[in-house]
Amino acid sequence: MGLRPPLKVAVMVSGRGSNLRALQEEAPEQGYVITGVVSNNPTAPAVDYARDQGLAVRLVDHRRFATRAAFEETLATALDDLAPDIIALAGFLRVLGADFVGRYQGRLLNIHPSLLPAFPGLDTHRRALASGARVHGATVHLVTDAVDGGPIIAQAGLTVIPGEPPAALAARVLALEHALYPYVLGRWARGEIADR
Repeated sequence: MGLRPPLKVAVMVSGRGSNLRALQEEAPEQGYVITGVVSNNPTAPAVDYARDQGLAVRLVDHRRFATRAAFEETLATALDDLAPDIIALAGFLRVLGADFVGRYQGRLLNIHPSLLPAFPGLDTHRRALASGARVHGATVHLVTDAVDGGPIIAQAGLTVIPGEPPAALAARVLALEHALYPYVLGRWARGEIADR
């Protein structure tokens, strides 16, 4: 049995890019390569980081499209140009439609800042604290047309500190995300999650 070629990953971003940075830093050790970055936000710090790293960057600003279908068709063209095996959403702040998700079924991953199925959607840390949750964390899941409803691939959790401010909890969960996402892509690259 020969060595597998590195898993080719395209990363979709909208903001700071801290998960992109974690993915890029761990790529050589984990056995995957980031073939490029696609962003809907031309001024995102993640775009600057990607360029500084010499990564291919594709900008598809959703505000320039009259319809979601037109945006997503252009987004798909940008992704296909990068020829990824896997697409990792890393702070991509647009809900993707069923046609787009279906096009990449089984290859589209997201990281979410909660232990799904608890707290899908936005404002997860405040909601976890308000509910009295004792544990919280991060989830990597396959993307489906149900927001944060796809099959769970892996999770990492931590104990909630009573009285902890949401920002402090968010920072601790983000540190989990930075370890979990590269770990999952490494397992995928080694064929431990899905046969590619």
